[in-house]
Amino acid sequence: MATKELVVGGGCFWCTEAVFELLKGVRDVESGYANGETLNPTYTQICTGATGHAEVIKISYDDSIISTDTLLEIFFVTHNPTTLNQQGADRGTQYRSTILYTDDETKSAALAAMKNAQLDYDDPIVTLIEPLQCYYPAETYHQDYYRQNPMQGYCMAVIPPKLAKLKAKFTKEMA
Repeated sequence: MATKELVVGGGCFWCTEAVFELLKGVRDVESGYANGETLNPTYTQICTGATGHAEVIKISYDDSIISTDTLLEIFFVTHNPTTLNQQGADRGTQYRSTILYTDDETKSAALAAMKNAQLDYDDPIVTLIEPLQCYYPAETYHQDYYRQNPMQGYCMAVIPPKLAKLKAKFTKEMA
């Protein structure tokens, strides 16, 4: 049972974290910042868009229970990969759709998943598939945010539709 990691960004990390935490085989989901220029950025800094970081999640999972391919399929279903630097009302490069790979196997899986996902969208997918250059965990108060703040207005408005998509298509993958 080897633990693998996958780093993806699909808009606000509160939203993506909430989806992936519900899956069998996922051991941990950590919100963070990736592929920017500022060392050890803060949330306030990345929100300006000036640091170049994306809000991402790092998924630690048991690939004997859930595969990279399944995680990538869920990623493409539960956010809109056709909007550049935007998810809903969240706008800016920090909200870009991205898959950050650390090896050729993950890069190949990401390219294949994107090709398969394109069949479900009329507009072209704009997800970036790029090497992971740097990763910084987000501040503690961002971790497990939805679980700790389910009644927060943003969470109530944005996360339930993502969870509904997950439940509609991936019930057997849910814990």
